[in-house]
Amino acid sequence: MKAAFKFANLALFTCLFVFQLCKPKENADIDNPPMEGFNAAGSDAKAILLADSVMAAQGGRQNWDATRYIAWNFFNNRQLLWDKFTGDVRVENLKDDTKTLVNINTGKGKVFRNGAEVTQPDSLAKYLQKGKEAWINDSYWLVMPYKLKDSGVTLKYLGEEKLTTGPETHVLQLTYENVGVTPENKYKVYVDKNTHLVAQWAFFKSANDSVPMFVMPWLNYQTYGKIKLSGDRGQAKITDIQVLEEVPETAFTSFDPVDLNKK
Repeated sequence: MKAAFKFANLALFTCLFVFQLCKPKENADIDNPPMEGFNAAGSDAKAILLADSVMAAQGGRQNWDATRYIAWNFFNNRQLLWDKFTGDVRVENLKDDTKTLVNINTGKGKVFRNGAEVTQPDSLAKYLQKGKEAWINDSYWLVMPYKLKDSGVTLKYLGEEKLTTGPETHVLQLTYENVGVTPENKYKVYVDKNTHLVAQWAFFKSANDSVPMFVMPWLNYQTYGKIKLSGDRGQAKITDIQVLEEVPETAFTSFDPVDLNKK
């Protein structure tokens, strides 16, 4: 991804997290318990309350946790299907014939590339890792509002700001420690005061940077299943979003095409 927003390489500049490895803290007495390792001590109390309001506005923690399958098209570069319960992911490149079936918890899986299944161990490991990192990146662009209290995250409240698009917002800052592939990243997340939905985000490659590499809106929220998701980033769109209760049994085991409308 360059300054002109070439979306094929977004993984280079997005904070990469392994969501499925994080577990909620035990004995939490709130509706949106933090994931184990969330930096509550270093986070602002107001920022934490705002994160909880975002979760509620998106459909609530109970509905998020109960959501199992999510499918989406990532800027016409990749088609993904994610089983949140098992960690199984299907990543189909739309620019070539590469298909990756990988479990993001175990790292195990299989890859189809250049007309054949990849069997050489080193190559298989490399492409499984690439598939996993593609999912990490692509899912963060879709479900980031549900990840505000993830492991390794520190939340700060930066004040209020009126966006040029209209909404009055509260501004959160997210920084990271000892997580993911690029923990040096920083985000500013702008929460609409009225809807409590994320209205915009700004990405900083380094937490020390004062000028973001990009600023993008989060627009056109729709309800999928029992949760809300936004696929509109202004300059580009995440499309074909689906929340499913069932998928074909072969979705995570076979390279054959998957019809998500056929169970």
